[in-house]
Amino acid sequence: MTLPFDWSTYVPREKSTLCFVVRSGMILLIHKKRGLGAGKINGPGGRLDAGETSVACAVREVQEELLVTPTGLSYSGELLFQFASGHSIACDVYRADDCIGEPSETAEAVPLWTKVDQIPFEKMWADDRLWIPLMLEGKRFVGRFFFDDDVMVSHDLQVEGQAN
Repeated sequence: MTLPFDWSTYVPREKSTLCFVVRSGMILLIHKKRGLGAGKINGPGGRLDAGETSVACAVREVQEELLVTPTGLSYSGELLFQFASGHSIACDVYRADDCIGEPSETAEAVPLWTKVDQIPFEKMWADDRLWIPLMLEGKRFVGRFFFDDDVMVSHDLQVEGQAN
């Protein structure tokens, strides 16, 4: 798909993370209650604090949003988002093998354990159906996505070890 944006000049305004706990054929998702993507299903995540590493942010965000600590984290890929409004976010994606504690609802999110073959993509951001299967397969990826509000206008997805 052709991108309506010159990615060679891309500089994200924000850096963020997503972290998905995957165990026993289930994936821990959230129903987001506020902020960007409110009302959508997603993974827990959010913006890096000043001086914070990406992996520390991933752990902190899961703790804040679901009151559990993810364990066995591995890096899955990078998502670059550009919005027609001018907003831009670079997001590191992590997969966790488990978590300590039982997920609980917070002001940010309602936890949702879902079978990996029944992920509700129709209630998620449009890009999720493109890269979440890659994460579940253990493949690394880099995705570039251009959105007009919450409509994906164009995308480019590269998978490590695969030619375009």
